Amino acid sequence: MSQIKDYIAQNEDRFMQELFSLIRIPSISAKSEHKGDMVACANRWAEILTSSGLDNAEVMPTDGNPVVYADKIISPDYPTVLVYGHYDVMPEEPVELWKSPAFEPEIRDGHIWARGADDDKGQSMIQVKGFETANKLGLVKCNVKVILEGEEEVGSPSLAPFCEKHKEKLKADVILVSDTGMLAKDIPSITTGLRGLAYWEIEVTGPNRDLHSGHYGGAVANPINELCVLMSKMIDENGRITIPEFYDDVLEISAAEREMIAAAPFNEEEYKKALDVKALKGEAGFHTLERNSCRPSFDICGIWGGYTGEGAKTVLPSKAYAKVSTRLVANQDYRKISQDFVKYIEAIAPEYIKVKVTPLHGGEAYLCPIDMPAYKVAEEAYLATFGKKPLGLRTGGSIPIIATFERILGIKTILMGFGLESDAIHSPNENFPVDLFYKGIETVATFYSKFGR
Repeated sequence: MSQIKDYIAQNEDRFMQELFSLIRIPSISAKSEHKGDMVACANRWAEILTSSGLDNAEVMPTDGNPVVYADKIISPDYPTVLVYGHYDVMPEEPVELWKSPAFEPEIRDGHIWARGADDDKGQSMIQVKGFETANKLGLVKCNVKVILEGEEEVGSPSLAPFCEKHKEKLKADVILVSDTGMLAKDIPSITTGLRGLAYWEIEVTGPNRDLHSGHYGGAVANPINELCVLMSKMIDENGRITIPEFYDDVLEISAAEREMIAAAPFNEEEYKKALDVKALKGEAGFHTLERNSCRPSFDICGIWGGYTGEGAKTVLPSKAYAKVSTRLVANQDYRKISQDFVKYIEAIAPEYIKVKVTPLHGGEAYLCPIDMPAYKVAEEAYLATFGKKPLGLRTGGSIPIIATFERILGIKTILMGFGLESDAIHSPNENFPVDLFYKGIETVATFYSKFGR
C-alpha cells in the first residue's frame, strides 16, 4: 500500500495534466459537428494508454465513432481483466450556467470543474492510472485489455457489432468499469445493478402551418397543449407508469435487498436540501433509494414548440416536440417497452392531432452477483483504501453496453465507481473531487495487487 501511495504522489501532477489534455477536447457524440473532436480524443487516448504501460494501442473503426484498444498480455496462464470506459461526453448546454468554461478544466475548491471531469474521462483515467501504478510496481498478476468507446452517451449503437466482430480479441474473465458512483465520500459502494433505458422523440402536428392564436385559438387544437395532455397521462396518481403491460416483467425487490437498502445511510432532509426541493415524489409504497434504482421511472427530458424568442408572438404552432425516456429494471426488455409505448401513444392520441413517435435508443438493465471472486477482490481493495467495506447497491443510471457485454461476450462486470451525486454529471458545472480521483487510482491499483493471486 505504501508503494502505491508513493507512486501516485510522485506522479499526481502528470496524471492530472493527462486528464486535462483529454477534457480540453470537446468530444460530444450527440453533435455531428464534433466528429473531428471524437477522432482527436480517441488518438489522444491511444497515446496515453501507450505511455501508461499498455501495448498494441490502436484506434479501431466502427460504423460510428472509433473504439480505442490496448492490452498488456503477461501470461496465457493468468486471468484477464477487460477495462471499459467511454471518451464521449454530454453537450455543455446550457452554457450560461457554467461558472467556468466546460472544456477548460480548472481546479477550484478541491474539485476538478469541467465536462467529463467525472463522466467518464476522469473515471476512465482512474482505471488506466490504477493499472499503470500497479504495473510499474510489478504488482500485476493478470492480463489487461482496455476498450474506450465514443458513443456511450448516445446509446452505444456501434459497440455491439464491434464486440461481435472482435469476440476473440476481447476475451476476458471479468470486466472493470468506473462510470458509476458512491453514496458519499466516506461511504464507498460498488454498483450491483443498473437500470435499463428506452428513449423516444415525439412529434405532434396540428394545423398545416402556424396560425394566429386570436383568429384560430379555441377552434383548432394546439399541438403543445395536446402534447402536454398526452404526457400527463403517462403516470397515474400513485406514481405508476400507465403503459399497458409495462410492469409485467418487473422483478420485485426481495426482502433481503430491501433490508440492505434500508440500512444504507440516507438522510431525506439533506437529500431534499441538496436539490432545493420541499418534497419528494415517486411511486407509492417504495423508499426513495428503491424508487431511483430498483423501480422503473418515466421522464420528459425536453419539450419544445411554438415561439420561445424575446417578447411576445401570438402564435398557435403547427408542431410540438418532446424527448422522453423511461428507466427500466431487471428483466424488462427495452425493445418490447419501446413498441408498447408507441402503440399506447397512438391509441390515446385524439383525432385532431397527428402523432409520430421515433425510438432513439435503449438498453437492458444489469445485475451483478456479489459472490463472484472478482467482486470479493474489489471489496478488499475498497476496504484497504477507504478503511471500510463497500456497500453493494443498485443505481438508477444506465450503461446499456454492460448488459450487451454479458450477452455477446459472456462476461460479468464489476462497477467500481467513484463519482458522487454532487458531481453534477450531465449538468452544468460537472466536477470531481481531486482527492477521490487519486483515491480511486489507489483503489484500482490495489485491486490489481490482489487479483489473480
